[in-house]
Amino acid sequence: MNILFAFLIIASLGLLLGMGLALAAKKFAVEKDERAEEILAVLPGANCGACGYPGCSGYATALSTGKAQNGLCSPGGAKTSTLVSKILGIADGGAGERMVAFVHCRGNNELTKRDFQYEGIEDCTAAHMLFQGESSCKYGCLHLGSCMRVCPTNAIHRDEKGNVSVDPDACIGCLKCTLVCPTKVIRMIPARGSHAIACNSHDPGPVVRKICQVGCIACKICEKKFPDSGCTVTNFLSDIDYGKPMTQIADAALACPTKCIVEAR
Repeated sequence: MNILFAFLIIASLGLLLGMGLALAAKKFAVEKDERAEEILAVLPGANCGACGYPGCSGYATALSTGKAQNGLCSPGGAKTSTLVSKILGIADGGAGERMVAFVHCRGNNELTKRDFQYEGIEDCTAAHMLFQGESSCKYGCLHLGSCMRVCPTNAIHRDEKGNVSVDPDACIGCLKCTLVCPTKVIRMIPARGSHAIACNSHDPGPVVRKICQVGCIACKICEKKFPDSGCTVTNFLSDIDYGKPMTQIADAALACPTKCIVEAR
């Protein structure tokens, strides 16, 4: 009798607790946003954060609630922007021009002088904290691969001489490499760009000549002799305006005395 009584009590408590849980689940249930799920399905799933939101799920939720602008997904590009527009029922404003990362430096231990030999941990920020790195040029690549380790698509590679470069076809424009680089030698350029300036130094030409064989010496040959190259020298460094005509950029690259104008693809 005592056993039966105990069983009934436990069964009753179990029933009451089960009902309570069922009511709580119903009351506190989080409704699924079907549009957010649809948007998430068409996003590339890179979770790179280039859109400014915590991963694709965060961006999908922000889009579905009208808190985010469409077209911010660099990896997805124009195709994803169009699909999202259809889901949201809005006009397709189109994604911005596809941008890719480029390492604006071709200096290495063979071509650039060193102030000392760094023997610390293989991290660019750590090396930069020690006299801004071992290279005599304090603007260039530190060659330790911090950018390689944060790249979600393995688009960044380092050759046998230490030169770090980005595969433009594999780059999704997430900006992670630009954020981790302490010298800011990695910057974004349009994916359509045929050439880029492989130098980041703002030192005067005579200083550059003493420490680097492939740096920009601000000679202005690219700007003066090839006005349609898109090149302009500012603060001792040539830069390409990709919005201008670049019909002479290949000629400017050939005429560059240090060959710091290089093919970007």
